[in-house]
Amino acid sequence: MTVALILGLLALAGVPLFVVIAAGALWGYHQAGIDLQAIAIEVFGVAEMPILAAIPLFTFAGYLLSEGGAPARLVRVSQALLGWLPGGLAIISLAACAVFTAFTGASGVTIIALGALLYPALNQAGYPQNFNLGLVTTSGSLGLLFAPSLPLILYGVVANVSIDDLFLAGVIPGVLMIAMLAGWSLWVNRKSAAPLADFSWREASRALWESRWEIPLPFIVLGGIYSGYFAVSEAAAVTAIYVLFVEMIIQRQVRWRQLPMIMRESMVLVGGILLILGVSLASTNVMIDAGVPEMLFEATRSMVSGPVSFLWLLLGFLLVLGAILDIFSALVLVVPLLLPVAAGYGIDPIHLGIVFLAAMQLGYLTPPVGLNLFIASYRFDKSITQIYSATLPFLLILLLAVIIITFFPSLSQALLK
Repeated sequence: MTVALILGLLALAGVPLFVVIAAGALWGYHQAGIDLQAIAIEVFGVAEMPILAAIPLFTFAGYLLSEGGAPARLVRVSQALLGWLPGGLAIISLAACAVFTAFTGASGVTIIALGALLYPALNQAGYPQNFNLGLVTTSGSLGLLFAPSLPLILYGVVANVSIDDLFLAGVIPGVLMIAMLAGWSLWVNRKSAAPLADFSWREASRALWESRWEIPLPFIVLGGIYSGYFAVSEAAAVTAIYVLFVEMIIQRQVRWRQLPMIMRESMVLVGGILLILGVSLASTNVMIDAGVPEMLFEATRSMVSGPVSFLWLLLGFLLVLGAILDIFSALVLVVPLLLPVAAGYGIDPIHLGIVFLAAMQLGYLTPPVGLNLFIASYRFDKSITQIYSATLPFLLILLLAVIIITFFPSLSQALLK
């Protein structure tokens, strides 16, 4: 108990999370009389997971797309195809942010990269300012359920489940969340949001031509994975090579001297993820050997009577967790403990993964410490209380969507074989 308190105080004091986790693992191994070299073996074991090659490759491709002007081209295509709809720019924002987040795996990056394009455009189109702030802030996390999202891949690694199945399982829940936000956006702006412009075949063809190299990318990646032609790691390699060739050789939007900086920025994120994952695997083994999952299951069973009660408890826990912990840390720390408890209540691990990610992305928007709230406050130079107010309607709609996803597992399992 004393050790746990000390570790908690260290985390609150700002000590890097991997240091806190590693310290806990070291103490646990010492108490169990296990050679501390076992932790080094656990960290080395991360490097031997073939699927982990997908994480740096997809991350690098996402950062390269961002630097290469792909967000602007994506928005132009969306405007050309949907701008004629009343409230069409709101749908454009939702779709563009979801696609971009799916490839970067980081909702904060989406707010920063696309916010500069979408927020002024929404203001100019006559949407209320609070609506615009809430929409752009919320849209940043919508792509976490779509392939090739890094959190989906990481959950598959940690939970030892099929990543291909996770990619399929996230499609319908992800579309549901976007559709509910799009429907509400159209309803509240039915009188004030005029179409951006009449539909123009000329503008549509120009926008499509400008994005002719980025548009095939999702079809190449997902088509290759679902057809069985590519493994996930192979699809990641194809994506990275394709994006590198397009952005630097064909489009020439990224200069060669920028490449080291892009590599560094993307690999800093990857390095943090892999370091946390390595020490967390060691920590997880300590907790498993100590019987923590079994104790959690017994404690949970004393409080809840069945799967429905467990899911309500899980949702509340994940909302709080998502507000105070980043999604990558939560995946490697909490999922190994949740899996056996959820299995005891008959919860499918694929469905658990979709519920976990959907609720965690909602945690990014949960006051008072949701990460995306502070990113948006900084990016748009608005007070945090204004961001709270602006995102509240979107948060409530997404909460309803997450509840539906949680208690209707057929949504996440409909596309599975």
